[in-house]
Amino acid sequence: QVRPMESGGGLVQPGGSLSLACEAAGTRLGPARLGWYRQAPGKERELVASIGSITSGGSTNYADSVKGRFTISRDIVKNTAYLQMNSLKFEDTAVYYCNIYFSDDYNFWGQGTQVTVSS
Repeated sequence: QVRPMESGGGLVQPGGSLSLACEAAGTRLGPARLGWYRQAPGKERELVASIGSITSGGSTNYADSVKGRFTISRDIVKNTAYLQMNSLKFEDTAVYYCNIYFSDDYNFWGQGTQVTVSS
């Protein structure tokens, strides 16, 4: 069974940085499209960043609100996806979820990790 496990969330001041990790038990991440999503209270879940599968070229995509501040990456050896978040803002506060996507019928969500940006 595929079980994404997020870690790295926490409390950070505006302008600070956090690095999220998504370890994937039960599958290899290379063939998957990986996505980081977030959901703030009272809002819908939104895509923050994605990276294509290795075979598709591994192209990255970012929400306009995080371009230039967030970086998504994948470590094949560690079988882990990352989201490096810099210059954090109050509005980045949310629960961040990792999604491992193979197809519409075969994709998996983690439990989420809380990121709180507060002074």
